[in-house]
Amino acid sequence: MQEERRASLSSSADATAPRRSRIGLFAIVAVLVWTLDQITKILAVAHLEGQDRVTVIPGVLWLTFLRNPGAAFGAGAEFTIVISVVAIIASVVLIVMARKLRDRWWAVAFGFFLAGATGNLADRIFREPGALHGHVVDFLQLPNWPVFNIADISLNVAAVMIVIRAFQGVGIDGAREERRPKGGDRA
Repeated sequence: MQEERRASLSSSADATAPRRSRIGLFAIVAVLVWTLDQITKILAVAHLEGQDRVTVIPGVLWLTFLRNPGAAFGAGAEFTIVISVVAIIASVVLIVMARKLRDRWWAVAFGFFLAGATGNLADRIFREPGALHGHVVDFLQLPNWPVFNIADISLNVAAVMIVIRAFQGVGIDGAREERRPKGGDRA
């Protein structure tokens, strides 16, 4: 009887260990990427605001300071408060869904997504012109591409990872979706 109880407790602990490690991975990625985003924005404000474009790699990468009142590529500047509310909702949903994480790649993708959403949200909350209307600090520029930041990169990395994992048929719980042959079930 005691052996059965120990085996039951052991298997229960094993089942929660991967979940805890995936939630930990999610949190570590989110915190590290968010911190990198915030530090680079602080440096950009301190060293790039009011300066001419700085060439990092000629013809490939420049540092160009910009305060973006809108969403991606400056679109939707008149909807900054809506963008802020959507970012808050998305962040809450991600944190709630993180409890179901069992797959390490989904955990990393969720971490990147949360870091990107909250990185730009922090700007919208704490930067001028005011709470939920603040302008996002952008400073990275590639040829023929709008100026962006680390949070934007993070959101794009998350999107690519999510699409790949979805096409692989792996859910956030690590379960693989069964693939049925085209034309339905065959006897």
